[in-house]
Amino acid sequence: MPTAEATAIRWWQALDPPIYLISVLPGAAVLLLAGGSGRTRVHVITATLAVILLQHAINVLNDVSDWRLGADHEKKVSWARYHRLNLSRAGAHGYASLLAGGLLGLYTLARADQLRILAFAAPLVLMGYLYNSGPRPLSYTHLGEWVTGMCYGPGVFGCLWWLTGRGLSLECATGSVAFFALAVSLLLSHQPPQITTDRSAGKHTFAVRYGATATMRMSRALFAVFLLAMGAASVRAGPSPAYVWVFSLSALLAASFVLSRPPTPRRILGSASAIILGDLLLAATGVV
Repeated sequence: MPTAEATAIRWWQALDPPIYLISVLPGAAVLLLAGGSGRTRVHVITATLAVILLQHAINVLNDVSDWRLGADHEKKVSWARYHRLNLSRAGAHGYASLLAGGLLGLYTLARADQLRILAFAAPLVLMGYLYNSGPRPLSYTHLGEWVTGMCYGPGVFGCLWWLTGRGLSLECATGSVAFFALAVSLLLSHQPPQITTDRSAGKHTFAVRYGATATMRMSRALFAVFLLAMGAASVRAGPSPAYVWVFSLSALLAASFVLSRPPTPRRILGSASAIILGDLLLAATGVV
């Protein structure tokens, strides 16, 4: 057991609410682009809540796994520290959230009469679990970035799109590419400050393998892919021609903001949120 001081922190510090936007944004994009009846929208919202619970479980279990394996000990705000380094209690917290998210997701699929989605979603949930579990979590291997992208691209956006009854389509594919790229861009933007401790803990993240400069370059490139793929999905499924123009303008502003600066998690999430949540608000009020 690590001997670092069990510094007390508040739950909202460990929670870091903005990071959950990565689970909110795919649901918001589906509501914006796929439309559907009021009942369908409720299903999408409920399923998005399930995704948030699953992400919370992964975040907690990630902190537990990193502490056990020697990474992130310099991290002052984590669920391991919130639980005063009682890793058994922190693990129970993570598994409780995993169970709650899984049950809520299963309930939503049953209510929507879409249990067939489970055949595709279940393996991706298992991948998310294995991302932080076992003696060699996937997050410590070359597969970590791929797992993150698959879970948020085809996994979250794709399954939420399928939940609307729209089925597999070009819009579903381009949206899945967009959120694959956004999730990995976000993950990469988080890695450079942790290269030293990740390397010493045996992690093989992109930043450990290729260095900080290449990681920031790739993060920017993937954010550009997100903008282009979302633009393609908007042209195919946008609620109105005016929406396409609004999206294009906001995407250009986001590109100029993010691509000209060192990528950071808050910069990437803030820009993506301004585009999708702002456009969803405009569409809901009938502006576009």
